[in-house]
Amino acid sequence: MSDQKLEHKLIVLVIEDEPQIRRFLRATLETQGYTLLEATTGRDGLTEAVSSQPELILLDLGLPDMDGLEVIQRLREWCSTPIIVISARGQERDKVAALDAGADDYLTKPFGVGELTARLRVALRRASRVEGREDNTIVEAGELKIDLLNREIFLAGKEIHLTPIEFKLLSVLVRHAGKVLTHRQLIKDVWGPHYSDESQNLRVAVYALRHKIELDPAKPQHLITEAGVGYRLRV
Repeated sequence: MSDQKLEHKLIVLVIEDEPQIRRFLRATLETQGYTLLEATTGRDGLTEAVSSQPELILLDLGLPDMDGLEVIQRLREWCSTPIIVISARGQERDKVAALDAGADDYLTKPFGVGELTARLRVALRRASRVEGREDNTIVEAGELKIDLLNREIFLAGKEIHLTPIEFKLLSVLVRHAGKVLTHRQLIKDVWGPHYSDESQNLRVAVYALRHKIELDPAKPQHLITEAGVGYRLRV
């Protein structure tokens, strides 16, 4: 452990019972400079997470001793470490359940090296911003500039005026930039916990917001749809 710290390698904990997937992840991540720790059961994964304090967790939902959703819930009781689910369960309801439980992202098996490493970078970058509180001030992405503190948004140098709902929606997305937020999460955070089914209002607000913060709303570069699941803000 001391050698790992001296080398300043980021620790990734993989909780996965399939040997071939672990081999693939080990070859991929170690080549990218990460230190990989492995657990084959949910209980071992929870123990390893406590003892090793990894920077990121890759988690399979189909573990031999407990469901991956329970692992997410138990991790979220005490830590905010980014969790990326890697699972053969590709149904929308499975993705929504994992994200609502507290996962940051979801990859359906099989997946490629490029997609995996890109998702890791996004999750780690977001975690760094949250820890440093960078996302509470100003976010810039291409032609888009968002200043939440002063409630100012600019696109290509021109100030954009948002309605209160649009600003609240954008604020939630910015605070969780890079993370997939489910429809239910967004509805609760924007309209409040008593609005259980405001999906139409959410679609209308997203449509309106895209037409204000995207250079080409038909091909959004920032407010990205995760089909059947929710949205993410890419910055």
